Amino acid sequence: MATLENKIDFALVFSVKNANPNGDPLNGNIPRMTLDGHGELSDVCLKRKIRNRLLDFGEKVFVQSDDYRNDEYRSLRNRAEAMLGKAIKNESELRKLANETWIDVRSFGQVFAFKGGEGKGISVGIRGPVTIQPAFSVDAINVTSLQITKSVSGEGDGTKKASDTMGMKHSVDFGLYVTYGSINPQLAALTGFSAEDAEKIKKAILHIFDNDASSARPEGSMEVIKLFWWKHDSKAGQYSAAKVHHTVKIAKKDGVQEAKSADDYDISTSDLSGLKPEVLTF
Repeated sequence: MATLENKIDFALVFSVKNANPNGDPLNGNIPRMTLDGHGELSDVCLKRKIRNRLLDFGEKVFVQSDDYRNDEYRSLRNRAEAMLGKAIKNESELRKLANETWIDVRSFGQVFAFKGGEGKGISVGIRGPVTIQPAFSVDAINVTSLQITKSVSGEGDGTKKASDTMGMKHSVDFGLYVTYGSINPQLAALTGFSAEDAEKIKKAILHIFDNDASSARPEGSMEVIKLFWWKHDSKAGQYSAAKVHHTVKIAKKDGVQEAKSADDYDISTSDLSGLKPEVLTF
Protein backbone atom coordinates (compact mmCIF):
# COMPACT_ATOMS: atom_id res chain seq x y z
CA MET A 1 0.00 0.00 0.00
CA ALA A 2 1.19 3.50 -0.81
CA THR A 3 2.04 5.67 2.18
CA LEU A 4 -0.12 8.61 3.18
CA GLU A 5 0.23 11.62 0.87
CA ASN A 6 -2.07 14.14 2.58
CA LYS A 7 -1.72 15.73 5.99
CA ILE A 8 -4.73 15.08 8.23
CA ASP A 9 -6.00 16.98 11.27
CA PHE A 10 -8.92 15.89 13.42
CA ALA A 11 -10.99 16.88 16.45
CA LEU A 12 -13.22 14.62 18.54
CA VAL A 13 -16.05 15.99 20.67
CA PHE A 14 -17.60 13.58 23.16
CA SER A 15 -19.77 13.65 26.26
CA VAL A 16 -19.44 12.02 29.68
CA LYS A 17 -22.44 11.56 31.96
CA ASN A 18 -22.42 9.84 35.35
CA ALA A 19 -19.12 8.10 34.60
CA ASN A 20 -15.45 8.17 35.52
CA PRO A 21 -13.76 8.53 32.13
CA ASN A 22 -10.16 8.40 33.38
CA GLY A 23 -9.42 8.05 37.08
CA ASP A 24 -6.30 9.55 38.64
CA PRO A 25 -4.47 6.79 40.60
CA LEU A 26 -2.50 9.42 42.52
CA ASN A 27 -5.71 11.03 43.78
CA GLY A 28 -7.93 8.20 44.93
CA ASN A 29 -9.05 7.41 41.36
CA ILE A 30 -11.04 10.65 41.21
CA PRO A 31 -11.70 11.70 37.58
CA ARG A 32 -8.69 13.60 36.28
CA MET A 33 -9.04 17.36 36.53
CA THR A 34 -6.93 20.41 35.81
CA LEU A 35 -6.18 22.94 38.51
CA ASP A 36 -9.08 25.10 37.31
CA GLY A 37 -11.59 22.26 37.57
CA HIS A 38 -11.83 21.13 33.95
CA GLY A 39 -12.04 17.40 33.28
CA GLU A 40 -9.16 15.64 31.56
CA LEU A 41 -8.48 12.34 29.78
CA SER A 42 -4.84 11.53 29.11
CA ASP A 43 -3.60 10.85 25.60
CA VAL A 44 -2.48 7.41 26.82
CA CYS A 45 -6.07 6.62 27.85
CA LEU A 46 -7.39 7.68 24.44
CA LYS A 47 -4.78 5.65 22.55
CA ARG A 48 -5.60 2.60 24.67
CA LYS A 49 -9.23 2.83 23.58
CA ILE A 50 -8.22 3.30 19.93
CA ARG A 51 -5.99 0.23 20.13
CA ASN A 52 -8.86 -1.78 21.61
CA ARG A 53 -11.16 -0.79 18.77
CA LEU A 54 -8.49 -1.74 16.23
CA LEU A 55 -8.32 -5.15 17.93
CA ASP A 56 -12.12 -5.38 17.58
CA PHE A 57 -11.73 -4.71 13.85
CA GLY A 58 -9.31 -7.63 13.50
CA GLU A 59 -6.11 -5.57 13.23
CA LYS A 60 -2.80 -6.72 14.70
CA VAL A 61 -1.88 -4.58 17.71
CA PHE A 62 1.41 -4.71 19.60
CA VAL A 63 0.51 -2.90 22.85
CA GLN A 64 -2.39 -4.93 24.23
CA SER A 65 -3.67 -4.73 27.79
CA ASP A 66 -3.74 -7.95 29.79
CA ASP A 67 -7.54 -7.89 30.09
CA TYR A 68 -8.14 -7.00 26.43
CA ARG A 69 -5.88 -9.06 24.20
CA ASN A 70 -6.34 -11.55 21.38
CA ASP A 71 -3.22 -13.70 21.76
CA GLU A 72 -1.42 -15.75 24.40
CA TYR A 73 1.44 -13.32 25.02
CA ARG A 74 1.45 -11.72 28.47
CA SER A 75 4.35 -9.31 27.86
CA LEU A 76 5.53 -7.04 25.08
CA ARG A 77 8.86 -8.86 24.93
CA ASN A 78 7.22 -12.25 24.42
CA ARG A 79 4.99 -10.82 21.71
CA ALA A 80 7.92 -9.12 19.98
CA GLU A 81 10.16 -12.20 20.08
CA ALA A 82 7.40 -14.49 18.85
CA MET A 83 6.35 -12.23 15.97
CA LEU A 84 9.70 -10.79 14.94
CA GLY A 85 11.96 -13.77 15.48
CA LYS A 86 15.62 -13.12 14.69
CA ALA A 87 14.76 -9.64 13.39
CA ILE A 88 14.62 -8.46 16.99
CA LYS A 89 18.43 -8.53 17.06
CA ASN A 90 18.80 -6.28 14.01
CA GLU A 91 17.65 -2.65 14.25
CA SER A 92 16.79 -2.07 10.59
CA GLU A 93 15.00 -5.40 10.26
CA LEU A 94 13.13 -4.81 13.52
CA ARG A 95 11.87 -1.42 12.33
CA LYS A 96 10.70 -2.77 9.00
CA LEU A 97 8.99 -5.90 10.30
CA ALA A 98 7.43 -4.22 13.35
CA ASN A 99 5.87 -1.51 11.17
CA GLU A 100 4.58 -4.10 8.72
CA THR A 101 3.17 -6.31 11.47
CA TRP A 102 1.37 -3.97 13.88
CA ILE A 103 -0.88 -1.05 12.98
CA ASP A 104 -0.36 0.70 16.33
CA VAL A 105 3.42 0.66 15.85
CA ARG A 106 3.27 2.28 12.43
CA SER A 107 0.58 4.69 13.74
CA PHE A 108 1.73 5.82 17.18
CA GLY A 109 5.32 4.60 17.16
CA GLN A 110 6.93 2.41 19.79
CA VAL A 111 10.10 1.98 21.82
CA PHE A 112 11.49 -1.56 21.75
CA ALA A 113 13.76 -1.76 24.79
CA PHE A 114 14.63 -5.22 26.04
CA LYS A 115 17.48 -6.44 28.20
CA GLY A 116 19.76 -9.16 26.90
CA GLY A 117 22.39 -11.47 28.33
CA GLU A 118 25.94 -10.27 29.06
CA GLY A 119 24.78 -6.68 29.09
CA LYS A 120 23.59 -6.93 25.49
CA GLY A 121 20.12 -5.63 24.91
CA ILE A 122 18.17 -3.76 22.29
CA SER A 123 16.70 -0.28 22.28
CA VAL A 124 15.00 0.91 19.10
CA GLY A 125 12.65 3.87 18.89
CA ILE A 126 10.04 4.23 16.15
CA ARG A 127 8.33 7.59 15.75
CA GLY A 128 4.76 7.33 14.51
CA PRO A 129 2.79 9.81 12.39
CA VAL A 130 -0.42 9.84 14.49
CA THR A 131 -0.52 12.18 17.47
CA ILE A 132 -3.44 12.85 19.78
CA GLN A 133 -3.70 15.39 22.59
CA PRO A 134 -5.24 14.90 26.03
CA ALA A 135 -8.95 15.67 26.07
CA PHE A 136 -10.29 18.50 28.24
CA SER A 137 -13.84 19.43 29.15
CA VAL A 138 -15.23 22.64 27.68
CA ASP A 139 -16.45 23.80 31.09
CA ALA A 140 -15.49 22.94 34.66
CA ILE A 141 -16.97 19.64 35.80
CA ASN A 142 -18.78 18.56 38.94
CA VAL A 143 -17.69 15.25 40.48
CA THR A 144 -20.01 13.18 42.67
CA SER A 145 -18.41 10.82 45.18
CA LEU A 146 -20.30 7.90 46.74
CA GLN A 147 -19.20 5.68 49.58
CA ILE A 148 -19.64 2.01 48.76
CA THR A 149 -19.34 -1.19 50.80
CA LYS A 150 -18.45 -4.80 50.02
CA SER A 151 -20.18 -7.30 52.29
CA VAL A 152 -19.24 -10.74 50.97
CA SER A 153 -16.84 -13.45 52.07
CA GLY A 154 -13.76 -13.27 49.89
CA GLU A 155 -11.96 -16.16 51.55
CA GLY A 156 -12.71 -19.40 53.38
CA ASP A 157 -15.74 -21.63 52.90
CA GLY A 158 -18.22 -18.74 53.10
CA THR A 159 -19.71 -19.75 56.46
CA LYS A 160 -18.22 -16.75 58.21
CA LYS A 161 -19.24 -13.29 57.07
CA ALA A 162 -16.33 -11.02 56.35
CA SER A 163 -16.33 -7.52 57.79
CA ASP A 164 -17.63 -4.84 55.45
CA THR A 165 -15.02 -3.14 53.30
CA MET A 166 -15.52 0.55 52.67
CA GLY A 167 -14.60 2.32 49.46
CA MET A 168 -15.37 5.32 47.27
CA LYS A 169 -16.75 5.62 43.76
CA HIS A 170 -16.46 8.86 41.79
CA SER A 171 -18.18 10.06 38.62
CA VAL A 172 -18.51 13.16 36.47
CA ASP A 173 -22.10 14.44 36.55
CA PHE A 174 -21.79 15.76 32.98
CA GLY A 175 -19.01 17.08 30.79
CA LEU A 176 -18.47 17.83 27.13
CA TYR A 177 -14.88 17.05 26.19
CA VAL A 178 -12.77 17.73 23.10
CA THR A 179 -9.45 16.33 21.91
CA TYR A 180 -7.35 17.16 18.85
CA GLY A 181 -4.90 15.23 16.74
CA SER A 182 -2.95 15.10 13.50
CA ILE A 183 -1.39 12.62 11.06
CA ASN A 184 1.98 13.58 9.57
CA PRO A 185 2.74 12.24 6.05
CA GLN A 186 6.51 12.75 6.43
CA LEU A 187 6.56 10.39 9.41
CA ALA A 188 4.05 8.11 7.68
CA ALA A 189 6.64 7.55 4.94
CA LEU A 190 9.09 6.22 7.56
CA THR A 191 6.67 3.68 9.06
CA GLY A 192 4.67 2.74 5.97
CA PHE A 193 1.44 4.24 7.35
CA SER A 194 -1.05 4.39 4.46
CA ALA A 195 -4.25 6.20 3.53
CA GLU A 196 -6.05 2.93 4.30
CA ASP A 197 -4.53 2.98 7.78
CA ALA A 198 -5.80 6.53 8.24
CA GLU A 199 -9.33 5.35 7.46
CA LYS A 200 -8.96 2.59 10.06
CA ILE A 201 -7.83 5.13 12.66
CA LYS A 202 -10.79 7.36 11.76
CA LYS A 203 -13.20 4.45 12.21
CA ALA A 204 -11.59 3.51 15.53
CA ILE A 205 -11.94 7.08 16.83
CA LEU A 206 -15.57 7.28 15.70
CA HIS A 207 -16.28 4.04 17.61
CA ILE A 208 -13.88 4.77 20.46
CA PHE A 209 -16.38 3.97 23.25
CA ASP A 210 -17.81 0.76 21.76
CA ASN A 211 -17.23 -2.29 24.00
CA ASP A 212 -15.65 0.02 26.59
CA ALA A 213 -18.19 -0.30 29.39
CA SER A 214 -17.16 -0.98 32.99
CA SER A 215 -18.53 -0.32 36.48
CA ALA A 216 -16.90 3.11 36.26
CA ARG A 217 -18.18 3.74 32.74
CA PRO A 218 -21.66 2.21 32.31
CA GLU A 219 -22.84 1.46 28.79
CA GLY A 220 -23.95 4.67 27.08
CA SER A 221 -22.36 7.00 29.63
CA MET A 222 -19.70 8.14 27.14
CA GLU A 223 -20.81 9.18 23.67
CA VAL A 224 -19.15 10.48 20.52
CA ILE A 225 -20.91 13.70 19.52
CA LYS A 226 -18.90 14.83 16.48
CA LEU A 227 -15.67 13.92 14.73
CA PHE A 228 -14.16 16.61 12.50
CA TRP A 229 -11.71 15.24 9.92
CA TRP A 230 -9.65 17.61 7.76
CA LYS A 231 -7.74 16.16 4.80
CA HIS A 232 -5.26 18.64 3.33
CA ASP A 233 -4.28 18.71 -0.34
CA SER A 234 -0.55 18.15 0.27
CA LYS A 235 1.97 16.55 2.62
CA ALA A 236 2.83 19.87 4.25
CA GLY A 237 -0.81 20.90 4.59
CA GLN A 238 -2.56 24.12 3.65
CA TYR A 239 -2.63 25.38 7.25
CA SER A 240 -0.91 24.60 10.53
CA ALA A 241 -2.57 22.09 12.83
CA ALA A 242 -3.07 24.81 15.44
CA LYS A 243 -4.95 27.03 12.99
CA VAL A 244 -7.14 24.14 11.90
CA HIS A 245 -7.92 23.06 15.45
CA HIS A 246 -8.78 26.62 16.45
CA THR A 247 -11.65 26.63 13.95
CA VAL A 248 -13.66 24.37 16.27
CA LYS A 249 -16.12 26.51 18.22
CA ILE A 250 -18.00 25.11 21.23
CA ALA A 251 -20.17 27.29 23.45
CA LYS A 252 -23.27 26.92 25.60
CA LYS A 253 -26.48 27.95 23.90
CA ASP A 254 -28.12 31.21 24.87
CA GLY A 255 -29.95 30.93 28.16
CA VAL A 256 -28.14 27.78 29.31
CA GLN A 257 -26.57 28.31 32.73
CA GLU A 258 -25.44 24.77 33.52
CA ALA A 259 -25.15 22.25 30.69
CA LYS A 260 -26.77 18.87 31.29
CA SER A 261 -26.26 17.34 27.84
CA ALA A 262 -24.52 17.90 24.52
CA ASP A 263 -27.74 19.48 23.23
CA ASP A 264 -27.01 22.46 25.48
CA TYR A 265 -24.01 23.39 23.29
CA ASP A 266 -23.52 24.84 19.84
CA ILE A 267 -20.70 22.96 18.09
CA SER A 268 -19.38 24.28 14.79
CA THR A 269 -16.26 25.11 12.78
CA SER A 270 -15.31 28.35 11.05
CA ASP A 271 -14.29 28.18 7.39
CA LEU A 272 -10.75 27.96 6.07
CA SER A 273 -10.37 28.67 2.37
CA GLY A 274 -9.96 25.44 0.44
CA LEU A 275 -10.18 23.20 3.49
CA LYS A 276 -13.46 21.91 4.86
CA PRO A 277 -13.83 19.08 7.37
CA GLU A 278 -15.68 15.84 6.97
CA VAL A 279 -18.12 15.87 9.90
CA LEU A 280 -19.06 12.47 11.28
CA THR A 281 -21.49 11.46 14.01
CA PHE A 282 -22.28 8.09 15.48
